[in-house]
Amino acid sequence: MDGGRVSVDLSTLTHSGASWAGLRVLVAGLGVSGFAAADALLERGAQVIVVDGAVPAAGSALEERARILEILEADLRLGPDHVTGMPTDPIDLVVTSPGWRPDQPLLVAAAAAGIPIWGEVELAWRMRPSQGAAPWLVITGTNGKTTTVQMLTSMLTAAGLRACSAGNVGRPILEAVMDERPYDVIAVELSSFQLHWSQSLAPRASVCLNVAPDHVDWHGSYEEYLKAKARIYERTEIACVYNVDDPQTERMVEDAEVQEGCRAVGFTLGVPAVSMLGLVEDVLADRAFVENRRTSAAELGTVDDLRADAPSVAPHVIANALAAAALARAHGVPPIAVRDGLRAFRPEPHRIAEVGLIRGIRWVDDSKATNPHAASASLAAFEPIVWIAGGLLKGADVDDLVRACVGRLRGVVLMGADRGQIAEALARHAPDIPVVDIAETDTGAMDRVVTAALDLAQEGDVVLLAPAAASMDMFANYGARGDAFAAAVRRLTQNPE
Repeated sequence: MDGGRVSVDLSTLTHSGASWAGLRVLVAGLGVSGFAAADALLERGAQVIVVDGAVPAAGSALEERARILEILEADLRLGPDHVTGMPTDPIDLVVTSPGWRPDQPLLVAAAAAGIPIWGEVELAWRMRPSQGAAPWLVITGTNGKTTTVQMLTSMLTAAGLRACSAGNVGRPILEAVMDERPYDVIAVELSSFQLHWSQSLAPRASVCLNVAPDHVDWHGSYEEYLKAKARIYERTEIACVYNVDDPQTERMVEDAEVQEGCRAVGFTLGVPAVSMLGLVEDVLADRAFVENRRTSAAELGTVDDLRADAPSVAPHVIANALAAAALARAHGVPPIAVRDGLRAFRPEPHRIAEVGLIRGIRWVDDSKATNPHAASASLAAFEPIVWIAGGLLKGADVDDLVRACVGRLRGVVLMGADRGQIAEALARHAPDIPVVDIAETDTGAMDRVVTAALDLAQEGDVVLLAPAAASMDMFANYGARGDAFAAAVRRLTQNPE
């Protein structure tokens, strides 16, 4: 398929005021991002075909999106027959939703035909106003993205700026870019999927928090996953922020093609060197964005400013705060606003949330720890621990995780489809630690998990739900898993004996 004569020169489409009229676009996916992309393109006079493998159920959100786009005169083609290859219609551009893998047949056909493929982030960047566009402060990483982007938004808001979280969290990035009341700055969370389809993004400042094997099935290899994450730093203007304790992120910065004058800025849980942010005892200190950074530092707050209602602050939460602070400082946010933003910040549910206290035992929900890397960070925050783990590992290896946390474990309760793999790792590296295997997957399974954890725990222990695995074998999502855990703890609180 040659797609016919190209109707619009894509190289000219660099801002919202460009000539988008007549552009022939296929939008792949009718999710939130696909709908936003189709809506924005239609508003600018593009000819839009929308395809999705699902047939909308009556009364569903998908049906509502389809209805609106039909009114706007999009050409909707829904059902499995429409996603097996490209249509015969002339197409200038494919805009894909992040959930669509590069090996999806339609995308493979588009690439083979030489048709450009953009993600919704690329489209959003190209639809910014030509003048006065809000700069982007962008965040990626295997874990910690959402917490960091929301911390950053809190700091920006504390500085009196109109800001929002967008991208992989919060508002769809296209909606944020096209808001009738322009933002001063946008904090953007980007997944590896979104970065894979981005080509021209040029952020004000950028950070990759950490990297560990994840989404290898989507990218095809860990190397391709790393390559996608590294795109966060390309064309950065002011500061590329990296994790001193994760050398892979520093190598990404070293290899990036950035704008002239862009600086490398590290964050660390240790005492910061020049051009770093870090900890001096319990003080968050900035030696990067101060006038005399060789001899002085700016105090950005203390660990207590992060405590909120929690009895303690996990190390990875401090690291996230330092990364967010680095981006905020790169944008010119004063130290007092960083501190006030940290004080105002409240984490989303299922992220190291204490849900109960029974017999002097703390119960902590970190259901968001859906891979071994995230679970490792969670386990490093407490001691001694009764660890609740298991679910869908999706091919992830848990040996390093188990080996690293052995000294912190009082006992382990396992659940979910891949619990056997974790049990085998525990047998190899922690044979003396008691393990309870809960094979049931019915609605009462979490109650049995919690009861088993109580039997293992002692006063002063933490019972930690940090599954290191996805939830879909037993629950709709990680939130439902965390809710089930909290509800089971509440029932236990009512009858602790």
